[in-house]
Amino acid sequence: MSATIPATAVDIYRMLPEGTRCEVLYNQLIMTPAPNTDHQFISVKLSALLYNYLEETGKGVILHAPADVYFEPEQSVLQPDVLVILNENKSIIRKDGIYGAPDVVFEILSGNRIHDTLKKKNLYEKAGVKEYFIIDPADKKVVMFALNEARQYELVYELAGKITSDVLGCSFNL
Repeated sequence: MSATIPATAVDIYRMLPEGTRCEVLYNQLIMTPAPNTDHQFISVKLSALLYNYLEETGKGVILHAPADVYFEPEQSVLQPDVLVILNENKSIIRKDGIYGAPDVVFEILSGNRIHDTLKKKNLYEKAGVKEYFIIDPADKKVVMFALNEARQYELVYELAGKITSDVLGCSFNL
């Protein structure tokens, strides 16, 4: 009897115990520590604001980490801090995760900043995430990128404590 050898890092990821803090980026398994409390405070507030907005408008759904987002062509599984999927794209939601690009993704910096500001940003752009927000808990600076017609991210703004989304049609203060 022979054991099946995992073919990719995504296969290994699927075998890990629930709650293991890691992601897969371009077939590379990346372990991540739990986020710090500043990160968590922002995540909770942002999730509450978005949840209330989406419940009121009925435009879509919100999920927060840990929620697996599979980008199969890139052999990647990420766990964005907060993500929104509009109603017209709910078909990407399955029991075991999200398969494809959420409409909006929020990453709150903690630990490895290059991971969020470059590597994940490039993957989200390639996958077609319409808006990508990076939030720095130190000064609540929000950097927002949006896909342009060429399907490349353009820097839309850098503001302290303000989130404005054209995709969602809303604006919030953190």
